[in-house]
Amino acid sequence: MLSIEEYDYAGFLRGFMKEKMLDRLLRIKDPELHKWVADIIRVAEPSSVYVIVGDEEDIEYVRRAALINKEELPTKNPKHTIHFDGYKDLARDRGNTRILLTGGERVPLINTYERTTGLNEIKEIFKGIMRGKEMFISFFCFGPRNSPFTLHAVQVTDSAYVAHSENILYRICYEDFVKHGPDLRYLRFLHSAGERDENGWSKNTDKRRIFIDLEDDTVYSTNTQYAGNTVGLKKLALRLCVNRGLMEGWLCEHMFITGIKGPGDRVTYLTGAFPAGCGKTSTALMSDTVVGDDLAIIREFNGVARAVNPEIGMFGIVDGINPRDDPEIYEILNSPDNEVIFSNVLLMEDGEVWWTGKVGEPGRGINYAGAWWPGKENPPSHPNARFTTSIKYLKTLDPRIEDPLGVPVGGMIFGGRDSDTWPPVEESFDWTHGIITKGAALESERTTAVLGKAGEREFNPYAILDFLPISVGKFTEHHLKFAEKLEAKPKVFSVNYFLRDERGNYLAEKVDKKVWLKWMELRVHDDAGAIETPTGLIPLYEDLRTLFDKQLGKEYPETLYEKQFTLRVPQQLSKIERIWSVYSEIPDTPGILFDVLRTQKERLENARRRHGNFISPHLFAKK
Repeated sequence: MLSIEEYDYAGFLRGFMKEKMLDRLLRIKDPELHKWVADIIRVAEPSSVYVIVGDEEDIEYVRRAALINKEELPTKNPKHTIHFDGYKDLARDRGNTRILLTGGERVPLINTYERTTGLNEIKEIFKGIMRGKEMFISFFCFGPRNSPFTLHAVQVTDSAYVAHSENILYRICYEDFVKHGPDLRYLRFLHSAGERDENGWSKNTDKRRIFIDLEDDTVYSTNTQYAGNTVGLKKLALRLCVNRGLMEGWLCEHMFITGIKGPGDRVTYLTGAFPAGCGKTSTALMSDTVVGDDLAIIREFNGVARAVNPEIGMFGIVDGINPRDDPEIYEILNSPDNEVIFSNVLLMEDGEVWWTGKVGEPGRGINYAGAWWPGKENPPSHPNARFTTSIKYLKTLDPRIEDPLGVPVGGMIFGGRDSDTWPPVEESFDWTHGIITKGAALESERTTAVLGKAGEREFNPYAILDFLPISVGKFTEHHLKFAEKLEAKPKVFSVNYFLRDERGNYLAEKVDKKVWLKWMELRVHDDAGAIETPTGLIPLYEDLRTLFDKQLGKEYPETLYEKQFTLRVPQQLSKIERIWSVYSEIPDTPGILFDVLRTQKERLENARRRHGNFISPHLFAKK
């Protein structure tokens, strides 16, 4: 970003850092790292620097700093804290999140910016931005230690809340940097919350910027505290990871990784991509074992797709979590023994936290907008309120989370928020059909996780559009090419938990996803039959009736099956038209995408000529 004339960066740093902290930094024999840190200090002007190596003293220091700085507030439980982002900073900022490209190259659906202009702009914003603050430097693994999957990262921030969050969410890997020095390639993240007002909220949100520099593997984030804009190794790293995967021939995905138990002792691993608010976390936690709830790096080894979770924590939406539908995560969030950072929930006067779904009634306290009391217009807990905690509290945690070679992927799931088109679960005909008609065609209603109007249906391919640094056409082609290396391609499924009847009522309960998961596990091994429809393969009624009884102990009426799995031809055709229209504006879309969509459209039109607009699954079963 900048350069200083002095070649003796260690000498420069000695004037700004305590000896203990400087020694920690200089143990890493990487002059480029020293130069980068020196450049940041010269421009941002922090009052002190703390280098985190990961011992318990460091971890506790950061926790205390977050409280002292009032970035987090204490609760009745000593291990639970609350962070408030501020009412203008409650979601990812799409408009100000930009991919820096030389020459300002335009990429369809991607918010790009001319690289030199962006770097100059961010340099101006960073001038003096850390004055009077402490700067934290952290070193992380983005994946299991000693794994060929794993990336490395350095986070620099003036927010103890960000540092605290990352200490929970990621593996601290300072010793890797010491061991490998200048030979270690790593991602870089620079963040400042900027000036904070009397509430502790970022004040200059008009200067909120999240700039991703692909050329330098660096992300700059300013004047924001919301974790989606600030926690470097979360969705900011995802963009850099996708780009690295494209160059090196592997996949970086916005996917959970879970294990589903089948007959005998069999465990089948599935990955799943869902836009925010579409059931991703609840699906992961309803699985039999959990490797990861959000991100996945997938590589080919000996012809098999294998996946690792680059994280060891969970940053999930807390809104709606309740003891009936989410018993395990509800217990984790209420346990006095578990470290949790809540964000944008209600902190009541008695020190208890409250969110929508928690047992009990909300009482007077403070929330994301200031003072709150019963009857006040704004909801007590924000719909995008979050929790940050360790994934290792899960009773269902899969021990292979630390396996350097990951787990084999048997299937991929794509799920959106769809009231009228997709059935609850469906299998594609093959990898290419699934990637194109399910992954590349994913849509969802907008939720409160992003700034904008909630409820609008959005195109969100692979549930990753917000985090793509490259064209979605190129990303689709990347998936198709990746599969060419595989001897056994994962099956591809779609799920939809939000299908409604003519009165607007949901046709499935939250717990039903356990049945859909079990059916997919059986299908990976061809242990269950399926009915072929124009859009894919759906379950047989008898198989689902048996699974509902065995898994949930409840009846599954045939009338409900028919409503859920009726082929809605007009809606399916409309979807094809929408997806076709989007990709026709993307020059590097592979031609096979249009071939697959055209063929699916022909199948649907033929079915409509024979059976009408709404076709019972039983008609296809008779074929």
